[in-house]
Amino acid sequence: MESLQQAREWLEAASAVVALTGAGVSAESGIPTFRGSGGLWRQYRPEDLATPEAFARDPKVLWEWYDWRRGLIAKAAPNAGHYSLAGLEKRKSSFVLVTQNVDGLHDRAGSRNVLKLHGDIWHLRCTTCGVEHRDERTPLPELPPRCDCGGMLRPGVVWFGEALPMNVWNDAERAARSADVCLVVGTSSVVYPAAGLTPLAKRAGARVIEVNLEETAFSAQADCSLRGKAGEILPELIR
Repeated sequence: MESLQQAREWLEAASAVVALTGAGVSAESGIPTFRGSGGLWRQYRPEDLATPEAFARDPKVLWEWYDWRRGLIAKAAPNAGHYSLAGLEKRKSSFVLVTQNVDGLHDRAGSRNVLKLHGDIWHLRCTTCGVEHRDERTPLPELPPRCDCGGMLRPGVVWFGEALPMNVWNDAERAARSADVCLVVGTSSVVYPAAGLTPLAKRAGARVIEVNLEETAFSAQADCSLRGKAGEILPELIR
């Protein structure tokens, strides 16, 4: 594939790389996409559960859904796409992985410089004292879980209607502006503000390489669009 070879040359020559990943990467590990239907929650709209209002209305139902999701994620494993990105990080003087995923599969694959725009499902945050800690137990012994102070815990993720963590977002913008290559993998490029990072990188002079199963909102502007699974293309791209 000529386009794959060209993308490989750009990537090999780059000193600074930023990678933006979305739900498509995790879907290849068997984790349903956020808007996917099925399972115990096929009668619910996730958009109606992942909100501060849903938590205030019925924290137990919300936590049952998140506990179910955590159980699915715990059984999944990183795929070849995750491992390829972790390997690329070790070879570059500057590499930042920006992910919209909350599942932690990039961490498990060995990536270290990860910016989690939408938080981490394995983190719990107290709604009373604000303390945050990591808890990987599945299922959780109590729903909703409680903090040592007695306050109710919430998932450490960004819900609809909430702002992204500003320090994480600022770091992501900085990485996009300084990148020689922007690698966009498994994301539809329609969810903002995350989708704004790719055009930001391109305006700053980066080559944009897109890896996705199908055409996206940014495909026409990408310097190279590679169609297929991340777990198949990334090992070929990142040798």
